[in-house]
Amino acid sequence: MALVIRTVSTSHPSAVTALKALAGIVGLSDSITFSAEPVKSESFAVEMCITAKNAFSGTELTHSISGFVACARSICMAVPEFGLWGQIDGGAGQQAIVENWVETASALITPAYVTAGDKGTYLFDFQDQIFIAIFLTSKSHCDPGHVRCDSTTSTTVKDTLYKSQVLAFAESVEKALSSTFLVGDNVSAADIVVSILLATAASNTGATIPEATTKLVETILGNSAIVEAVGKIVVISIDEPAVLASTEGTTGADFSMNEIVKKLDEMSISHNTFAHKLSLKVEELVANVPLPAGETHTKNLFFKDKKHGIFLVCVKPESDVNTKALGKALKLEGKVNLRLANEDLLMEKLGVKTGCVGLLSMINNVDKDVTLVLDESLFADDVMKINSHPLTNNASTALAPADVKKFLDNVGVEAVFLPFATKDANATEVKVPDNHPPQSKSLKGQQQQKTGGQQKNKDKKSSKKGETLLALQWKKHENFAMWYSDVIVLSEMISYYDISGCYILRPWSYKIWDLIQHWFNGEMEKLGVENAYFPLFVSQDRLEKEKDHVEGFAPEVAWVTRSGNDELAKPIAIRPTSETIMYPAFSDWIKSHRDLPLKLNQWSNVVRWEFKDPTPFLRSREFLWQEGHTAHATYEEADAMVMEALDLYRRAYEDILAVPVVPGYKTEKEKFAGGHQTTTVEAYIAGSGRAIQGATSHNLGQNFGKMFNINFQDENGKSQIAWQTSWGFTTRAIGVMIMVHGDDKGLVMPPRIAPQQAVIVPIVSKKMTYEEAKPYCESILKDLQDAGIRAKYDDRNMYNPGWKYNHWEQKGVPLRIEVGPRDLENKEARVVTRYNGEKEDFSVDGLGSLLKEKLEKIQTAMFEKAKEARDQHLVQVTDWKDFVPNLELNNLVLTPWCGPEHQDWEEWVKNKSREESLVARGQEGEDDRTATSVAAKTLCIPFKQPELPEGTKCFASGKPATCWVLWGRSY
Repeated sequence: MALVIRTVSTSHPSAVTALKALAGIVGLSDSITFSAEPVKSESFAVEMCITAKNAFSGTELTHSISGFVACARSICMAVPEFGLWGQIDGGAGQQAIVENWVETASALITPAYVTAGDKGTYLFDFQDQIFIAIFLTSKSHCDPGHVRCDSTTSTTVKDTLYKSQVLAFAESVEKALSSTFLVGDNVSAADIVVSILLATAASNTGATIPEATTKLVETILGNSAIVEAVGKIVVISIDEPAVLASTEGTTGADFSMNEIVKKLDEMSISHNTFAHKLSLKVEELVANVPLPAGETHTKNLFFKDKKHGIFLVCVKPESDVNTKALGKALKLEGKVNLRLANEDLLMEKLGVKTGCVGLLSMINNVDKDVTLVLDESLFADDVMKINSHPLTNNASTALAPADVKKFLDNVGVEAVFLPFATKDANATEVKVPDNHPPQSKSLKGQQQQKTGGQQKNKDKKSSKKGETLLALQWKKHENFAMWYSDVIVLSEMISYYDISGCYILRPWSYKIWDLIQHWFNGEMEKLGVENAYFPLFVSQDRLEKEKDHVEGFAPEVAWVTRSGNDELAKPIAIRPTSETIMYPAFSDWIKSHRDLPLKLNQWSNVVRWEFKDPTPFLRSREFLWQEGHTAHATYEEADAMVMEALDLYRRAYEDILAVPVVPGYKTEKEKFAGGHQTTTVEAYIAGSGRAIQGATSHNLGQNFGKMFNINFQDENGKSQIAWQTSWGFTTRAIGVMIMVHGDDKGLVMPPRIAPQQAVIVPIVSKKMTYEEAKPYCESILKDLQDAGIRAKYDDRNMYNPGWKYNHWEQKGVPLRIEVGPRDLENKEARVVTRYNGEKEDFSVDGLGSLLKEKLEKIQTAMFEKAKEARDQHLVQVTDWKDFVPNLELNNLVLTPWCGPEHQDWEEWVKNKSREESLVARGQEGEDDRTATSVAAKTLCIPFKQPELPEGTKCFASGKPATCWVLWGRSY
C-alpha cells in the first residue's frame, strides 16, 4: 500500500487551470497540491514533484517531472482507464495524437514571471510578442466560483502576431473536429487542454473561435466535473468591432500613457484617439473601422534600398505604390531596388512592429535616417481628417491635415510630397473564360512574415562581448536559410570545401546515410534487387544516344577533356545518372525471357554541375544516391516495380525519417527526361513554406530498350524489347529531415535514423568524480546496448556537463541520460527527451528495455507532429484569384487541372504566379539562378484524388478538369 502525493508548481496560471481540470476528471484533485508560489522562470516552466510513501516499510521515493506536457501526461496516465491520454485500445498512435494537441496548445503560453507588490504579475511572451496579465493571488480579490478572463483581471492582448497565431490554431482545431472530440469518440486531454488554453488566449486577443470549436469549448468548460475542479470559466470577448459614424467623441479607452497622445498634448495639437478592432492590414482596417466622408485611413509601406536608404511611404488606402515609379519620382540615381524592410529594422528605426507603423511613428526616428514620403491626395481640400496608428494597430488618431504637418515640423521631419495614382482594382486579376468556376475554398495558414529572416544576403549576427559562438546564431523563424547553415555546421554534419557546390560529409551525417543504406539493402533484397557497381565515366557517344535524355541533363554534365597535359581525343562525361552507362551491359546480358527480370541497384556518387545557388544536401554539384535499374518482360511487371520502389521511398521518409510525403505522378513537363512516366514523393518544409521532391521512380517504357537494343526472345521465340524502370533516392533526404524537425537548438533526430540514440553525461563534482561515475555509467551503457540502443558514454573530462548538453542537443541525440551524485545513491538516472525537452527520473533497473519503447514513441510522435504541420498548409482552391494569396500564406495548393499534357498552361501558371507574387512583395524581379523562386510549379498529381464534381473547370485555363494537381513553391 502506498500513499502518493503530487505537488505542481508553474509559472503560468492557465497551466494551473488546465492541469487542475485533468486532475479533477481522473479523481486526483485531493492528492495533488497546486503550489501558490509560482515558479520564477524566464521561460514557461511547469514542475511536478511526486512522493510515494510505502505504508508498510515507511520508505519514501521522490522524483520530479518537468514540462507541461510531461505533467499532463503523468496526471492522465495515473488512471489510464479514463482514456484521457488515449483509449487503452487506441495504441501509441492515438496517444501520440493526444500529446501533439496538448503540446501545440501549450505553445499558446510562454511566460516570464516578475513581481509587483503583493500581486503576482505574469509577463507572457509568445514568440517575442508580449502581453501582460495580472493574476490576483489575494483571496479577497478572487471569486472562488469563477475564473474570469476579462479586462478586470488582465490587460487586453492586442498583438498582431499573437492574435494571428491564436486564429491559426483555432482553425486547425476546427479542421480536426470531424466528430465531437479531437481524438476518437470520447473526451481526451487534448479536448480539455485545448479548450481551456484556447478560450483564454481567444479572450485575451479578441480572436473569434469557429463554430465547431466553440461547441467543443462550451462542452468542456460547461462540464460539471471541470466546473467543480477549477470553477466556472467565463470567456469574454474584449475586442468587439467598432462601427463608427464619426471618430468624434469615440475615445472610449484611456490613452493618457500613449507616447503619441502625450506628445500631441504637449504640442497643443487637437486630436481624437480612439480604440477599435485590431487590424492586421489596411484592408482589414478599412473594413473594421468605417469612416465618414472627409476622413481617410493610411496605407503605410516601409522600404529599404541598399544604396539609397530607408523610406516610409504613407498613402491613401486606394493609392497604388509602384516601386519603380517611386524611385523615379524620388529622383534616385543609378540602380534602384526598393524592397519591403524587415521587422527588425522597423523596430530599430521607428520602434513599432509590422502592422503598427504610420506617419506618427516618425517620432521615434531619432537618427533622422528615414525619409517620409506622403501622398499628396492626403492633403487635398476634401480631406478633413487623416487617421493614423498611434504606434499600435488597435487604435487610431484622427488629425486635421494641417495638424499632421504641424506635428511633423515639431518632431523635425521634412516630408516629401508626391502624387500617387489610384490603384486599379482589376490590375492583377486574370481574365479567364466566362464559364470559369467562381467558388473556392477559403484561405488558411498564417501570413508569411516579410522579414529579413528570408533575405539571403543578410549579414550573420555577431556575438556579444564575452559570448561564444557555440550556440546557433539564428532562429528558425527569423532567417530560415541562415539557421539551416548554422545547424549543419555546428552539429558537425558538413564542412565546406573550396569548390562551390561540393561539401564534406562528416561522420555524423555519413552515419545517417549508412543507416539509410542498411535499411534499403534489406528491403531491396526482399524485392529481388541485387547491388552492383558501374564506372563513373561515360563516353560522349553513349550519353548522346538518347536525345531527350541528354537534352534534359546537358546543362549539368561535367566533362573531362584533358589527361595531364594532353587533350583527350573525345571528351568523357562524369555520370549525371547511369542509364547510358548500364544499358549497353543490359543489352549484352539479356537475350532470353529467362534472363528477366533483371533488377540491379548501385550506391554511388553523381555529378550535376548546377548553376542555381547550391544548398548542402538539397542542391549540390556532387551527391550520393542509390539508383535502381530494372528490365522486365511486360509493361505491367515494370509498372509494378515502379510502385514497389516508390513505396520504399515513402516508407524511408515516413517510417525512418518521420517526414510525411505525398505520393503521386509527375506531369509531362516535370517527368524524367526520356522516360515514359515519373512517380514521386513530395515533402513539405514548414519553416520555409516550400515543397521539395523527396525521391522519384520512373517507368522508362521501351525507349531506352530501343536505343540500346535490349531485346529478348519471348516464350514463343519472338523478339521483344524489354520494359525498364529506374529509381533514385539521394542524400537530399538528410537535408529534408533537418529542415522538418530541427529547432532553435539544432538538430532533432528521429530515433530510427539517429547515429547515437542516447548519450550518458555524468555530472561530476566533489561529491562524484569521474572514477566514481564510470562503473555506474558503463553499466547503464551496457544495458542500453544490450537492448539494441545506439548509445555513448561521454566521459570527456575537458568539457563540463553544460557544454556537453549543448553539444549533444545540437547534434539532435534523442535521449540524454544525466547521472549525478543523487542518482548514484538512488540507483536512478534522469532522462531528457530532445524533441520536447521532457525530463523524467527512472530507476536504472530495466532502463534499456524501457528506453527502447520510449524511442519508438518518440518516433511516432515526431511523425505525427510533422504531419500536422504539413496538413495545416494543404488547401484546395478552384479559382485563380485565390491561388497566389495561398502561396503567399506558405500553403501547398490543390487545384482542378485540365491534364498533365497541358505544358503550355503549366508554364503560364508558373510565369503568372511569379509575376503576381513579385507585385505583391513590391519586387521588380528575381535572379534567374535562384533555387527558391516565388513561382509556383506542379509537385505531383496525387494518387489519392479528392472527388472531382462533374463539370469542374481547370482553375487556370477554364477547360474541363480531369484531375486534381498539387502546386507549391519548391526547392
